[in-house]
Amino acid sequence: MPHPDTTTVTSRLADRPTGLLPSGLPAAPPPERDRGGWLRFSPAQPLFRARAAQRLAVLAYHGVTDPRSFGAQLDRLRRLATPVSLQAVERAISEGRPLPPRSVLITFDDADRTVLTHALPALAARRIPAAAFVIAELIGTDRPFWWHEAAFLAQHGGQARSLPTDGRPEQLLDRLKALPDPDRRRTLHELRVSSRHRPPGQEQLTPDDLRTLRSAKVAIGNHTMGHPCLGRCDEATVAAEIMGAHRVLTQWLGEAPTAFAYPNGGYDPRADAVLRALGYRLGFLSDHRLGPRLPVHPLRISRLQVDSMTSTRRFDTILSGLEPAVQRWRRHPGD
Repeated sequence: MPHPDTTTVTSRLADRPTGLLPSGLPAAPPPERDRGGWLRFSPAQPLFRARAAQRLAVLAYHGVTDPRSFGAQLDRLRRLATPVSLQAVERAISEGRPLPPRSVLITFDDADRTVLTHALPALAARRIPAAAFVIAELIGTDRPFWWHEAAFLAQHGGQARSLPTDGRPEQLLDRLKALPDPDRRRTLHELRVSSRHRPPGQEQLTPDDLRTLRSAKVAIGNHTMGHPCLGRCDEATVAAEIMGAHRVLTQWLGEAPTAFAYPNGGYDPRADAVLRALGYRLGFLSDHRLGPRLPVHPLRISRLQVDSMTSTRRFDTILSGLEPAVQRWRRHPGD
């Protein structure tokens, strides 16, 4: 989720089937599989593809709801690109040697159970490494992600005086994310108190699952304790969110994590200072951009937003950087 851009807010919901999640939590309509797929036939696509060969593509997923489509994407990557691991990116930076041409790193934010049940078998079958950034306070629980909980509560009578919406999940999330973090927490409490129902549980990954993923070449990274918008937090909360997650992940994994993904994808200089003090080597944004093959700012590495239901035609234009460039031009045509 880029911050404060809403692209990832809606994509996080969009990577779900229509109606309800298996847990009973609300979901947004499915994404358009081929939205923007026509760009593949643009005369600019070969030019962007050639340029992308000298860039680093980091793909940011949030879950895998369509294993077959995800497998097709991985097959596409094996033909068109060079999948690399988190450790390979770290080594390239420490040694000052650019990654191979067409390098691609696969990452997952939030890491719901589909990373274990759907993504891991597909990755392992193709020997493709990846990284998963987890919300530490949810590990080993059946608590839903807070944005799923908020949407459920709002659809079941929950009300908050500070949060008038038209009922659309993406608008609710936009408004919650725009609040200072203490107000976001207070608003969630108001929704819980006023709702007619409690949200159903959402089975989360366990510490054992994290170790299983790591042993299968899916590196585990820090995504804070509770996934607040760091830009809406005070300095003490920023430090507590990062350091608390760092501590429990180190305990569970037997080694300290070295990579971090900013919740909602927005860079925060206060977080940067905490990460440096803890010895982190990599930090990832969600700005829907390609980055240099040798990242210039290791704690500010760009990522491309994708989901498991994206068609291979559209996938190609995202991987080349053409679709992200068109999206930026549409938002800022004068730039």
